[in-house]
Amino acid sequence: FVYVRESEDLLEEARKRINATLKVCELHQTTEWGAIKSCVRETVGKFFYERTGRRPMILPIIMDV
Repeated sequence: FVYVRESEDLLEEARKRINATLKVCELHQTTEWGAIKSCVRETVGKFFYERTGRRPMILPIIMDV
């Protein structure tokens, strides 16, 4: 999809958008993992399509700690 070394700015912006999405989920008190994953997948998918014109497969993984 992209080379990590050449796309650090792209990945950093994706991280920022993921964090913003998680904060919105927290404000809405969304606690279902499926709903959170779906929001993250949608946000990141739109972002990558806008920036690259591609639709990569996005697999959000949430780890319980």
